[in-house]
Amino acid sequence: MGRVRPLTTNLELLRMARLARVRLGVAVAFAFVCGVLFATAFDWTRHLGAQNGVRVAPVSAAQVDVSGGFARIAEQVTPAVVSIQTERDARRTARGGQDGRGRVPPGFEEFFRQFEERQQEPVQADGSGFIVSKDGYILTNNHVVGDADRVKVTLTDHREFSAKVVGGDPTTDVAVIKIEGSDLPSVVLGEDTTTRVGDWVVAVGNPLGLDFTVTAGIISAKGRSNRDLPGLLGGNYSISDFIQTDAAINPGNSGGPLLNSRGEVIGINSAIASRTGFYSGYGFAIPVSLARGVMEDLIKHGRVRAPVLGISIDEVSPEDAKVAGVERIRGVIVRGFNPAEGSPAEKAGLQAGDVIVAIDGREVDRVSTLQRVVRAHEPGETVGVDVMRYGKRQSYRVKLLEREETPTVARAAAPRVEPARGEAVKLGISVEPVSADFARETNLAAGDRGLRITDVSRSGPAFRLLVPSDVITDVMFPSPRKVRTTADLQNVLSGLKAGDVVSLRVYGTAEPVIGVRVVNVRVAQ
Repeated sequence: MGRVRPLTTNLELLRMARLARVRLGVAVAFAFVCGVLFATAFDWTRHLGAQNGVRVAPVSAAQVDVSGGFARIAEQVTPAVVSIQTERDARRTARGGQDGRGRVPPGFEEFFRQFEERQQEPVQADGSGFIVSKDGYILTNNHVVGDADRVKVTLTDHREFSAKVVGGDPTTDVAVIKIEGSDLPSVVLGEDTTTRVGDWVVAVGNPLGLDFTVTAGIISAKGRSNRDLPGLLGGNYSISDFIQTDAAINPGNSGGPLLNSRGEVIGINSAIASRTGFYSGYGFAIPVSLARGVMEDLIKHGRVRAPVLGISIDEVSPEDAKVAGVERIRGVIVRGFNPAEGSPAEKAGLQAGDVIVAIDGREVDRVSTLQRVVRAHEPGETVGVDVMRYGKRQSYRVKLLEREETPTVARAAAPRVEPARGEAVKLGISVEPVSADFARETNLAAGDRGLRITDVSRSGPAFRLLVPSDVITDVMFPSPRKVRTTADLQNVLSGLKAGDVVSLRVYGTAEPVIGVRVVNVRVAQ
C-alpha cells in the first residue's frame, strides 16, 4: 500500500487542477445510457438471474436503492456541503541578526530581501465540510482548519462566510467551525455501525478545486486502523475504525461527507492511500459515530472530554494469543500503560501483556470494538474489563480517566547507538548489557537496566517489533525472569524450539515508543 495522505490541497495544486479539468460528464452519461439500452434490448434485466436454472431471491428496494438514488442524494445533500478555504500566516524564522537575514554576502542583499518577502505570503489550502445545524455549525477535519488564521466558507449558491473555528481534536482529526446564519441547509447524521461491506456510498466534496463533486462507490472494508495505514497523515491519531471506500476522493475532499444510500452521513472523508497523492482506489473516512461525540464535546465544552482506560493497545497477533492463552485470535492486547504512572487500568490490576476479551459484558474482537464501548461512557464512570492472562480469565473494574491534552514537549535526541558487538540471539537481534553512560543519557531506572538492542535483522522474527536502543528488562513467558546479561537471555532461548513464543518486557528509550511495553516474538525457524 502506498503512503496515506491527507486530502487538503494547496494553491498550486488547485491551479493545476483547474487548468487540467477534463469534462467527462457527457461521455459518462452517454456510456451509462448506452449500457442501459443495451441491457434492455436483450432483456438482460429480466433474465440474467434465470441462467442455468438458478433462482434469484427477490431483493427489496430498500436493500438496493440505486435507481435514480445517486441523483436524489446529490440534490438532497450538496446544498449542505461547503467549500473551505484557509489562510495561514507564514511563520517567520529569523536566521540571525536584527533583520532576520544574518550575514548575507555583499551584493545579495536585494535577492534575499525579495526571497524573504515571498516567504511571508500567506499559505492557502482548500478542503471540504458539511453543515450539521441550521444555525451554521459545520463538521470538517482538524487537519483542514487546525492551524488556520482565517477560514472562508462557500456554499453551492455562492454565498461566502467568514468562519470561526469552534475547536478541533488532533487525535481524531475532527473539527467544528461556525458561520453566522439561519435556516441554512443541513445534513442528516446517520449510523455507521449498521453499515456493511459492499453497501453503496456517495462522497461529496471539492477535490482538486472542482467544487461540489459527487462520486459513488461501495464500502470496501470497515475497522481499518493505524496499523493498517502506516504513517497516517503523519499524525498521532487514535482512530482504529476507519471506513474504507472505493468512491473516488482526492486532495480537497478532506472534511466532506461520506453518505449511505439514504443520503445520511456515515463518515468524514479524511485520507487516501496513494503513491502519487491522488486517487488510487482507496479512501478512508472517520466514522460518524466517533465524529458525533467529538462534535458535541467541542460545541458544549470547547474541548473533547474523552474517557480512557489508560492503556497502550494493539490488535492481537498469533504470538500474543498463544502467550495469553486465547483459543482464537481475538481481543486487544495491553502493550503498556499511559500515563506510565497513575494509569487507572494499572491501578485496577491489569498487566502489560493482558488480552482484553470483553468490556461491560460485550465481547471484544478488535481495537475498534473496545474504543466504541469506552467512548459511550463519561470520564469518571466505571467499566468491567475481562482479560486473559497466561490461560486464565480474570475480571476487573476500571474507573475511566479523562484524556489529558498531550503537550508537545521537546525531547532530547536519542543517544546515538555506536556500532557494538552485542551477541546475536535466536530472535534475530544483537544485544549488549546497558552501559552506565547509556543509562544516564536515557534516564533509565535501576529496575529497567537490562540488555540494550544494538541491531535488528530485517529477516528476523523481531523485525518491526523491536528497534535498536530498546532495552529488554525481563522475560515474561514461558518462564518469568530478570534479564541482565546475554547469558540470561540465551538460557531462556536455549530451552525453546523453532515456532515457540517468548514474551519480553521492553523499555523503549527513543521515539516512536518511549516507556514500558510487552512484545511477543516467535522464535525463528
